[in-house]
Amino acid sequence: MSKAAPFKVGLTGSIGMGKSETAKLFARLGLPVFDADATVHALYGPGGAGTAAIAARFPDAVTAQGVDRTRLAKIVAGDAAALRELERLVHPLVRQAEERFIADARGRNEELVILDIPLLFETGRDKTMDAIVVVSAPEAVQRARVLKRMGMTLEKLDAILKRQVPDAKKRAQSDFIIETDKGIDHALAQVKRVAAELRRHAAEQKRK
Repeated sequence: MSKAAPFKVGLTGSIGMGKSETAKLFARLGLPVFDADATVHALYGPGGAGTAAIAARFPDAVTAQGVDRTRLAKIVAGDAAALRELERLVHPLVRQAEERFIADARGRNEELVILDIPLLFETGRDKTMDAIVVVSAPEAVQRARVLKRMGMTLEKLDAILKRQVPDAKKRAQSDFIIETDKGIDHALAQVKRVAAELRRHAAEQKRK
């Protein structure tokens, strides 16, 4: 008898909303979490599949240590065609890693998986999920967080936000919302509540 596919939960949120930290909270509760950022980091390392692909198209962005993300960002900044080309190279590699992660979870008979997908709505992946969790914070908090990052400017932030689905729309299309502007204890309490609900939904799906 083949094992059932795990219940797929898409975890997403706009830049600076606290998605990565929220993913860590789900992992702390023992849920299997696919980390898209960590996957890209590995792909961009020396000998990584992403490094090879980028070296062929954007050779100036690659060093002996792998892809230099700062150089790469400068190369594609303001160049919509170059950015689309980069996404065309990298997104399939991340998707392959995600599919391996889901297959491994299925092999272990996991009831659900948390898939950290930064551009969930922007790439249409929301339609492939069993549930969607959106991480959110007030705009003032979001901007303050992002502008603390090295090299970030108002112009860069506005350009990034322009490419992302607005937070209000993401919230409206989500099944659950985690708010991250009231401290780690408040966020963890929400994550625990949502995790319990997700486990309940996963169990119901399994019985069908």
